[in-house]
Amino acid sequence: MNIGENIKRLRVANSLTQQELADRCELTKGYISQLERDLTSPSIATLTDILECLGTDLGTFFNEAVDNKIVFKSDDVFVKETEDNYTINWIVPNAQKYKMEPILVELGSGSKTKADEPHEGEEFGYVLNGSIILYYGNQIYKVKKGESFYIKANKTHYIENAGKTTARVLWVSSPPYF
Repeated sequence: MNIGENIKRLRVANSLTQQELADRCELTKGYISQLERDLTSPSIATLTDILECLGTDLGTFFNEAVDNKIVFKSDDVFVKETEDNYTINWIVPNAQKYKMEPILVELGSGSKTKADEPHEGEEFGYVLNGSIILYYGNQIYKVKKGESFYIKANKTHYIENAGKTTARVLWVSSPPYF
């Protein structure tokens, strides 16, 4: 976490100059400048004073910093290859802290995911490539490229690729479950 960068963002949002913030916190402009460039680290007491002058507190400041990331790149993806000829790509790191969790599932021909036992929540899937068979309790559905499914997770469910090409499915669970 870049504490200095986030302090600067809050200072600018409050329309304060470095000197004005320094005066309010009884610090020097030079210290605020070094802090914003992450050349120095404040004590907890000093950080608390600065944040108070910026209209926030430690809890809010650190929670906001965690939620700042909006765009996730290919370097952020965590990939798990299974022995069952399918791959799970966690495309949003640490998504379990959010209200939903998206993954990209790639199923080789003839492979299937492990069965998810009934749990709380809902799940959505969109088939990007190939086609799959969705097993939902005692029901079976074929879902082709460009089609989607939306289920309550209150029944055992899993997907299978009965086709000859790799199937790719964007799968979202709310709350996070994967």
